[in-house]
Amino acid sequence: SDIGSQKERVVTEEEWLQKWETGNIRFHKEQGHPLLQKYLDVLLNGRSGLRIFFPLCGKAVEMKWLADMGHSVVGVEVSEQALKEFFSEHSLPYCEEPVSEISGGKMFQSTSGNISLYCCSIYDLSSSIVGKFDGVWDRGALVAVNPCDRQRYASLMINLMEKNSSYLLVTVSYDPNKHKGPPFYVPESEIKSLFG
Repeated sequence: SDIGSQKERVVTEEEWLQKWETGNIRFHKEQGHPLLQKYLDVLLNGRSGLRIFFPLCGKAVEMKWLADMGHSVVGVEVSEQALKEFFSEHSLPYCEEPVSEISGGKMFQSTSGNISLYCCSIYDLSSSIVGKFDGVWDRGALVAVNPCDRQRYASLMINLMEKNSSYLLVTVSYDPNKHKGPPFYVPESEIKSLFG
C-alpha cells in the first residue's frame, strides 16, 4: 500500500478556495458523472425519497438531478462561491442562514427545501447538525482529503450513514510516485480498512 510521496502531502483550505477563485476546477463535471448514472440503482436500491449526502460537493450538477427525482440532497463545501454558482447556474432560488453550531458556518437551502448545502469544513459537521443519510455519493471527496485525514473522514462518513445506506465511491488509480495529487491515490486495501 505504498502511496509514495503523497503520504505527507497537505492541501490547505486556502488552496481549495484559491482553485475556485481562479477557476482551476478541472475536477468539476458539467454533465454529471457517468458512474452515478451507471450505478444509480445501487445507490437507490429500489427506494425513493432518500436523503443523499454529497461530501465536498462543489457545484456538482448531480445534486439537482437527484433532487429532481424526489430525493433530499445535502452537501458540504468550503467554497461559498461554488455553492452560490450551483444555485445560479441552475436558476434555483435559495435562502442563506447561519449555522449556529458552526462558527462562521452557513447553510444555503433551495426555496423548495430539498437541497441544503453547508458552507464550512466537512469536519465541522456531525449527525446532530445534518442528520443521517440513506446514501452518499463520494465522487471526489475521499481522493481530495489529505492522506493524513482519511481515517477522520471515513469515521465521519460512517457516523453520518443510516444502517441500510449505500455509499458510492469513485477513486483514481495511478502511480502515486509520479503525481503529487490531488486527486490522491487511495489503494483498495486502504478503502477496505477505512470502510470495512
